[in-house]
Order: sequence, then structure tokens, then C-alpha cells
Amino acid sequence: MLDSAHRIVSSDVEELILVDENDNETGHLSKVECHSGDGILHRAFSVFLFDDDGKLLLQQRAHTKRLWPEYWSNSCCSHPRRGENMQVATERRLRDELNADAQLEYVYKFSYRARFDETGSENELCHVFVGKVLGDIKPNEHEIQNIRFVSSRDLEAELDTQPEQFTPWFKMEWRTLCEQHADLLSRYAI
Repeated sequence: MLDSAHRIVSSDVEELILVDENDNETGHLSKVECHSGDGILHRAFSVFLFDDDGKLLLQQRAHTKRLWPEYWSNSCCSHPRRGENMQVATERRLRDELNADAQLEYVYKFSYRARFDETGSENELCHVFVGKVLGDIKPNEHEIQNIRFVSSRDLEAELDTQPEQFTPWFKMEWRTLCEQHADLLSRYAI
């Protein structure tokens, strides 16, 4: 049996949770249907993990990703599946993508829509978490092409000079964390 660094753990047929603008569950559809065309509003999450030195873990999405392949993004992002609560979903995806555990703190949620050419769209009500990574990280090659840790200062410089290398949700979330949740962010980041 392959370990999580080698197995495919995400599927276009997994059922995601459809929601209204108030995050009330309204039904379920496959991941591929949720991301087709202009997208259908569904529940999602983004995790920002920091190491003991206060640096943020960034992941470069695998080249096989349908939307935003090879773009840099936050530490972990995904969706709860049908029947999953956020705690179960975030723990599952941290193991699936990074083979890691973390202590997470919920920060805020927001809705956004972003289109990736004719391939499809994100249309998500996204719950944002921050936390500290616990232990070693072993990225799943089917989900993540590369990882790196970066200081807030270096990240800001990259976002100023090369914003096109980052996913749209990451840029929105990072900006909100810095502008509206700076006190909380200062407990994790340098």
C-alpha cells in the first residue's frame, strides 16, 4: 500500500457541500460540477501554517491540478466532503496533502469567485484558519509540486513584484489577514 506521499487522494467525483450566501447547506454536487463554468457556491477552507520560526508554509500546486496548476498558494486548501464537518475535513486534508498535523485557529470566512480561463471557476464560501505545523512535512506529489517557508516580509515583496504566480484566493486571504487580523497573525508570523 502506498503512503500519503504517493497516493492520489482527491477526486473529481467526490461530493462537495453546496451552500447559500449565509453558509447554510443546500445540497451536494461533485467537485467537477462545482468548478465547471462559473462555478456553483460550495463550502471550502484555507489553512495558513507557520513553523516555529514564524515563516509561512507555501505550496506550489501540482501541474495536474485542473485550476491554477503550478501556482503558489497557502499551506493547504480544499473542501469538506458530504457529511464532514470542518475539523474532520481540515485534519484529513492536512494528512492527505502534507502528511502533517497542526493546531488550527478559525479566523474568518468569506465568499469569492475566480475564473481560470475556460477551464472552470472557484465559487466558494471559504473558512480561513491559521496554525502551527506540528512535526515534519511530507508533501503528496499528486497534490503538491513544491513547498517552501517564507517570512511575511519576503512574501509581501513577492506579491508586489510577481502577483501572477499566486492563486487569487491566497492573495485575498493574505491581504485580509494582514489588514483585519494583524494581532492574531502576529502571534504566528515574523
